[in-house]
Amino acid sequence: MANKALHHASALRIAAAIRDGETTAVEMLEVFIDRTERLNQAINAIIATDFDAAREAAAGLDLLNSQGYRLGAFHGVPMTVKESYNVAGLPTTAGDPDYADNIAKADAVVVDRIKRQGGVVFGKTNVPLNLTDWQSYNAVYGGTGNPWDAQRTPGGSSGGSAAALAAGLTGLEFGSDIGASIRNPAHYCGVFGHKPTFDIVPRRGHGKVLSNKPSDISVCGPLARSAMDMEVAMLAIAGADPVYGEGWHLTLPKPTKDDLGDFKVALMLETSASEVDDEVKTKLLTLADDLRRAGVTVDERDPFAVDWDQYHEDYFRLFRPVTHSSLPQEVFDGWLAQRPGVAEDDRSYNGMNIKAATESYYEWAAADRRRYGYRDQWKGFFQDYDLLLCPAAASAAFLREETIPREHRMITVNGHDVEYNDQLFWAGIAGSVYLPGTVAPLGPGGVSGLPVGVQIVGPYMGDLTTIRFAHLMEQAFGGCHVPPGFE
Repeated sequence: MANKALHHASALRIAAAIRDGETTAVEMLEVFIDRTERLNQAINAIIATDFDAAREAAAGLDLLNSQGYRLGAFHGVPMTVKESYNVAGLPTTAGDPDYADNIAKADAVVVDRIKRQGGVVFGKTNVPLNLTDWQSYNAVYGGTGNPWDAQRTPGGSSGGSAAALAAGLTGLEFGSDIGASIRNPAHYCGVFGHKPTFDIVPRRGHGKVLSNKPSDISVCGPLARSAMDMEVAMLAIAGADPVYGEGWHLTLPKPTKDDLGDFKVALMLETSASEVDDEVKTKLLTLADDLRRAGVTVDERDPFAVDWDQYHEDYFRLFRPVTHSSLPQEVFDGWLAQRPGVAEDDRSYNGMNIKAATESYYEWAAADRRRYGYRDQWKGFFQDYDLLLCPAAASAAFLREETIPREHRMITVNGHDVEYNDQLFWAGIAGSVYLPGTVAPLGPGGVSGLPVGVQIVGPYMGDLTTIRFAHLMEQAFGGCHVPPGFE
């Protein structure tokens, strides 16, 4: 029988146990199915399953294993994916009731590539409506709770992904990110998450509506219980689009440093665009002290001189047209009607949202030009520093609020209310400029006892370096913790 303790092990550890005969793919799948049937109802993270197909796949992989063959690094590992990925035979709705009967006919590229590495995909995990919230609830599947406290958010839009991992309901997960949708769930739930460099992982087959059009900023990437799982997963899914990849080859630069003491990093704790809760700042300052004792050079500073409020608004001007472009005409008309009443210097979420939704190409192109100026500044910063460490969000997981529209919500930071969406700054700091960002768990925080993570931002195409730093931190200070009740 399978070693049940493996349900909180890394995916690579599970794969090794299957390879070495300690357990089998079928046995491990049954462990995760049993946990899903017993524990998932408390958090509603896994919302669609195909156990029969998974059992058939697992049995076939065990047969191959018995004959000395292995498909890849994740041979036999049971796993789930975010609901927005197409998995043949399962619905892809993005939480939209109008798409409740939208059954995928083929796997997304990411799903296909991870299956080719031996992954056994047995289900899908919850999201917010149209993947546009830092909570994960919708009219199709209901809401998802954080396994550390089900009354709190697991994050979004890959909230079900992070919650299922933290609860030990799945071995590996894949999400997507345009507004910290991998990074904030990893932070809130206490797992690892990686937002890749833009456009190195194909998005084909991700989304409720099939489309071949390019999409700015949005990326697909892994969440896991170990940094090494993320590295191997990234190498498995990254690469050319299978249709439009002619002449395109990806070789991610290998990390040049293998010891924490070799790194020089900057620590950025706050900006005028986003106040950060003292609980998060304290964990990051403690991390800085731990890193210094390990020999890391840590400078508390901004990466470069810039108007961060303008940087944040430019992120809105660049990413909101992506998320809004497929909404109904009447929604756009409503924003157009409101636009004359929005001042040019209005930096509230609602104001920036309306401006970004209705901007002209001239306004978008101006923000895009500034983006490339920021990219040059980041290039200069990474000539002096290996990495930037910063928050992934403004606070630990906040209480769920599923009745008030997000533009009117507030969260509590340092004992007072701040705008819910201010913390999108920490999404855009890496997202708008195409940089990789890895979130590594730091363990439960202070008074709340909720998880806190650190965002590790690296240079363009520096994905393996941000993940390597997370791995070295994991080795030195520990990684994921198990939420009470999900042992």
